[in-house]
Amino acid sequence: MEIVKSSGEKVKFSMFKLRNSLKRSGADEDLINLIVDRVRDELYQGISTKEIYNRAFALLKKKQSIFASKYKLKKAIYEFGPTGYPFEKFISAILQFSGYKTEVGKVMTGICVKHEIDIFAKKNGAVTIIECKFHSEEGRNCNVKVPLYIHSRYMDVKKHWETKENSDLIFNVGWVATNTRFTEDAIQFGKCAGLYLLSWDYPKDDGLKDRIDRLGLYPITVSTLLSAREKQFLLSRDVVLCQQLLHDKFFLDHLGISDSRKQRIMKEIELLCNR
Repeated sequence: MEIVKSSGEKVKFSMFKLRNSLKRSGADEDLINLIVDRVRDELYQGISTKEIYNRAFALLKKKQSIFASKYKLKKAIYEFGPTGYPFEKFISAILQFSGYKTEVGKVMTGICVKHEIDIFAKKNGAVTIIECKFHSEEGRNCNVKVPLYIHSRYMDVKKHWETKENSDLIFNVGWVATNTRFTEDAIQFGKCAGLYLLSWDYPKDDGLKDRIDRLGLYPITVSTLLSAREKQFLLSRDVVLCQQLLHDKFFLDHLGISDSRKQRIMKEIELLCNR
């Protein structure tokens, strides 16, 4: 059975991939079997991955919203759009929970020109600069032009940094982070040029989705109880992680949310943050 991806590419339907994505949501084996059987019964030639996702999501949400929240992780990151700024804040927050001290939008001097760097990070006596490439539309990947461009900026800043006297911080490898995927050429160039690439599923077992699941750092947009307006309000206040809302519950008061609904939302948030 052929299905159509968001990019328009036709691929064979994989029961294994569907099962794996459902397992990541935390659903038990009985529920996974139920959803797989339902989806399989409704398959037809040329069905879109979006239709398959919507069906599985609806069934998960009907059984338990926390499973649906985790299942919609990839889609939730697209909801950061249309600008890439919330995604930069999101990557910065993930790095902070990994022991980095970060600044977003720092202006740095290069040998040739000045550059506004998406994320400036420090850890263990080393400096890392991270450039983020956010796509708000599904099906768009980062081709080789992205790491090529970012590598030239990285080298300009690095050369200037190394002219500074008495700097006690080592200039570390540059990063490129995206919410989608890199093409094979982009990965090959990254390896050759010494850039660290971070995408939805790269590096293997340590991509964005793996880090989020491992650290419990889910974006606020995964919530199935908050409305789109409420999510945008929180993002505009730099609340990008569920972890942040645990400590900044007062933002829900600004939204005029009732006590009973607030309790349901906070219960969902607590479950998401519980690793």
